Amino acid sequence: MMTARSQGVGFRSDRGPILIALMLSTGLVAIDSTIVATAVPSIVRDVGGFESFPWLFSAYLLAQAVSVPIYGKLSDMVGRKPIILAGIGLFLFGSILCGIAWSMPALIAFRALQGLGAGAVLPVSITIAGDIYSLEERAKVQGYLASVWAVSSVVGPSLGGIFSSLGIWRGIFLVNIPLCLLAGWMLFRTLHENVARARHRVDYAGAGLLAVSLGLLVLGALQGGQAWAWNSPISIGIFAMGAVLLAVFLVVERRAAEPVLPSWVVSRRLLGTTALVSFGVGAVMIGLTSYVPTFLEGALDSSPLIAGLALAALTLGWPISASQAGRFYLRIGFKATALIGISITVAGLVVLTLTAATPNVLLVAASCFVVGLGLGLVATPTLISAQSSVSWNERGVVTSTNMFARSIGSALGVAVFGAVANAVYANTSGEGDAPAVVAASGAVFLSALVGGVLTVAAVLAMPAVKAGAMEEAGHNGGQQGGGQPDPDTESSRSGADT
Repeated sequence: MMTARSQGVGFRSDRGPILIALMLSTGLVAIDSTIVATAVPSIVRDVGGFESFPWLFSAYLLAQAVSVPIYGKLSDMVGRKPIILAGIGLFLFGSILCGIAWSMPALIAFRALQGLGAGAVLPVSITIAGDIYSLEERAKVQGYLASVWAVSSVVGPSLGGIFSSLGIWRGIFLVNIPLCLLAGWMLFRTLHENVARARHRVDYAGAGLLAVSLGLLVLGALQGGQAWAWNSPISIGIFAMGAVLLAVFLVVERRAAEPVLPSWVVSRRLLGTTALVSFGVGAVMIGLTSYVPTFLEGALDSSPLIAGLALAALTLGWPISASQAGRFYLRIGFKATALIGISITVAGLVVLTLTAATPNVLLVAASCFVVGLGLGLVATPTLISAQSSVSWNERGVVTSTNMFARSIGSALGVAVFGAVANAVYANTSGEGDAPAVVAASGAVFLSALVGGVLTVAAVLAMPAVKAGAMEEAGHNGGQQGGGQPDPDTESSRSGADT
């Protein structure tokens, strides 16, 4: 088996088929996050349930968010390949069921099944990239993976619009079938792992408590202020029950032989601070993706296509900077690179906030592009620094925790930004009025700016570690991890079939 350093990066390298498979797998989740929204009117006309359609998104996001940490732990125990193949299988099964759904409740349930699959596909894809590519190569690979989101931001809404206009909205789910089969087949054929076989004690109690407690808390954040009032009995009950079960989970984890979410994930300074940074990235992202289209459509009467393209600038800037992040962190370190990135992000948010009162499509698109450039220089080095600080059998948990923090940031961001917007609407002429939309969107952008500034504090709290020292620590089994096996040994490597 070739080592990561002896192979090239790109589609024609020995690991090229794995990279393509990872991009296809990422594309499943990326396209699904944008394709459904444009088809909602057609779905409602066909199966009804207009009052319930927001659950098409909430059920998916909820299932994805709560399952990510569990899949990360399982991938460390049994290997990446069986977990990602299981995730693709669940996503495929859920997509088929969505395509034949007969009612809105059934479609919502099947969307949750899709979310359970996505919870495995995305974090394990990134973990595999961390396994088979060296530290120097990972930023470029992250650029490949990030480019999938850029393409999906344009392809997803376009496909959704085409299927809807043709009256075949079920095609937005059925199109996943060939993609799932191709990605699964390529991973099955090309990804080979030599995982040291050992008897594991699966933490079923911890996994169940984690899923239910986080599910309740995320549900409360997603639906609070929308499906029910924040101070309503149901809202208070959901948060209280989630908090109680989370406390029970923490007690159970202290006694578990192999906890699903080990305490060291948050106790180590680097891992804790990078998770906080990821939380901030999720909040900033959701603030823009949720309100930029509404802002442009409501304030300037822009078409959904124009508003969507303005927002797409955000996901175009991200892969550009992500692909170049390695040049920075290999020279000046992860922390300094992330500081540059978050400074660029804050600058873009400042411009967006200051110009919100005088909306302009090109200026909004330019601001989104700048924010995307900054986020690419924040998310990539912080994730790679976290991955590089641990050994193979900890990398799945670390990657999934980082991505879970981003999901929680998005969920809480939706709740906070929604509350801010509703408060503004309550003091203006109404939600459909252009001045009210401008005022509410401006308040949301200001809130996102506050989130960006708080993320600066999280980046400043990161330990300053050079890339070379970080990779050496990872190769030594993660000195912070208590002498775990070397990730470059035959017992814990993934690679292409050479």
